[in-house]
Amino acid sequence: MTTAPLSGIRVLDLTNVLAGPFACHQLAHLGAEVIKVEAVGRGDLARNLGADPELNAAGMGISFLAQNAGKKSVTLNLKDPRGKDLLKRLVQSADVLVENFRPGVMARLGVEYEVLKAENPALIYCAISGFGQTGPWVHRPAYDQIIQGASGVMSITGDGESAPLRVGYPIADTIGGLTAAMAIAAALNAPERGGVIDISMLESVIATMGWVVSNHLIGGVTPAPAGNENLTSAPSGAFQCADGLLNIAANKDEQWEMLALHLGREDLLSAPNYRSREARKANRLRLKAELETVLTTRPARAWAKELNQIGVPAGAVLSLPEVLAHPQIAERGLIAQFAQVPGLDRSIDLLRTAVKIDGDAPAVETPPPVLGAHNGEIYGALGLGTEDIAALEAEGVL
Repeated sequence: MTTAPLSGIRVLDLTNVLAGPFACHQLAHLGAEVIKVEAVGRGDLARNLGADPELNAAGMGISFLAQNAGKKSVTLNLKDPRGKDLLKRLVQSADVLVENFRPGVMARLGVEYEVLKAENPALIYCAISGFGQTGPWVHRPAYDQIIQGASGVMSITGDGESAPLRVGYPIADTIGGLTAAMAIAAALNAPERGGVIDISMLESVIATMGWVVSNHLIGGVTPAPAGNENLTSAPSGAFQCADGLLNIAANKDEQWEMLALHLGREDLLSAPNYRSREARKANRLRLKAELETVLTTRPARAWAKELNQIGVPAGAVLSLPEVLAHPQIAERGLIAQFAQVPGLDRSIDLLRTAVKIDGDAPAVETPPPVLGAHNGEIYGALGLGTEDIAALEAEGVL
């Protein structure tokens, strides 16, 4: 199997910031040619977002760099009739178009699906939005934090004192992007291509909450924040050690027994409060305190090594720098380095996708592009000469 299964597929990426660019980031790493169609003069808003003010000022913000490697950048003014015409001509050779404007924007611009379908009936048109293309919230603006709150995620994140709490990264944007990439890949495999994919970030997030939602719909359980406790079993959660937290998931009876014996607390096995799974769940906090009397005597990583050796799933709670430096990540090709990046005077390290194909990590060859870097290549292929392109750029069309 090739590590570029989407080789030969052309994707027009009309998206901004995160959900849409992240979806197209997956497609690019899987071999698709992704042409990022950006607004004239400013480009993707993410070009000006991130922790480095100098990069933001240069239009190469970290938020942009993070998910645009391997793409080509062209600029286009979709409010100009000539810009609309050029988009239609690009669509003729495209397999996929992805956009994450608010519902109705593409129609107001006069380049909605039905218009583009006339140029290419086999076009797969993917629209990513906060709430989908229909429904009473269709016209609401949506950012990741809005979706986290509306989806119920914040209501079950944290503990009784800290909830509702935002997840520490843009989980709604990234889940929405992954959902879109999955749907696009499936649509590319259809016997007859073409049609509209409607991705709701809200529904994408809720769809990943299967256990929580099902406990409510089927079991009648009102979801509640549980902090670091896994409510499906006990002892299962984060436990204090001498130097930090240790996650333990003794979800099976035999794992619980091995844990108690290894900690020298075989007395707990015969205690009525801990004799069954349901009893342990009902008395989980008391059990936690009993186990921590031993766990706090040694470092988390020492316990993790020993517990995993005897078949009790465990792992120290690591910081992001710690896990990125660990051989489990460092040696598996998740991080790519680009030594030369146009518009920058430094090398950069970026994440690839979490996919391995036949043992290899799919990768892109080129770094994130400066704004409009491929105007000559892409528009030249449409028959525009150098002077034509220069004139359109001077007039604000490109």
